[in-house]
Amino acid sequence: MQFRQQALSKLQSPEQLDLPVRFARPQGLLVLAVTLAVMAAASFWAVTGSVASTLDAPGILTHPRGSYVLQSPVAGQVTQVLADEGASLPAHAPLLKVRTAQGEQVVRTIDAGRLTSVTATIGAVVTPGADVASVERIDGADDPLVVLLYVSGAGAAAVPVGARVDLTVQSVPAQRYGVLRGKVAAVGRVAQTEQQITRFLGDAQLGAQFSEHGRPLAVLVKIERSDSTKSGYRWSSADGPPYAIGSMTLATGSVRLADQRPIDWLLP
Repeated sequence: MQFRQQALSKLQSPEQLDLPVRFARPQGLLVLAVTLAVMAAASFWAVTGSVASTLDAPGILTHPRGSYVLQSPVAGQVTQVLADEGASLPAHAPLLKVRTAQGEQVVRTIDAGRLTSVTATIGAVVTPGADVASVERIDGADDPLVVLLYVSGAGAAAVPVGARVDLTVQSVPAQRYGVLRGKVAAVGRVAQTEQQITRFLGDAQLGAQFSEHGRPLAVLVKIERSDSTKSGYRWSSADGPPYAIGSMTLATGSVRLADQRPIDWLLP
């Protein structure tokens, strides 16, 4: 009965038509204002702002003219190795002595360079065309290093010449000494086969490694020089590592691509 009486009382009372109607609370207006401000700021940033993107690729420190694989011109047994790995040799320098049916023959280098590896050992039997050594083409010990990055065809198309590159060198702890600084000097136009990479680097294993995911394009990176570091190159840290870095060292390059406006992602 109590609820029924309250209902009757409400029916008998006049409606409060003279009171103002509240369409929104102040808190709701504040939320609406903040939402509109955020949307306006986001639209302005999408049109005028820019977003930097990077492309990571494997690579190697080397010299601009690369290396070559020295092959034996004769068949026979190796009796003497005449140079140590790491030695700088002139062109046509004696490298191996091989006992053949016609007598002892000498296997010589083709071009001047640094002997990076000798695969033929004393007592080994070699045949014509067999790989016996790898030689890196250099004119002197002070020849500057470059980095070759091997980038997939789709990725290389977005790499501009002059782009900045941060290079993480395998033999240098990046957390302690930072990364090498460089710039893209050239982008290859033709995809490299495993055989082409092997011939240039003088290493079949590297040729297989860099072409594992298809035929890449070579991106040449020039390393920035510095007189204030032990290595002679510029690092993200002040001093870099307290030792020199050598060629044929693996590295990973992070290439900064051209900045893009966010609105470009929405446009066809």
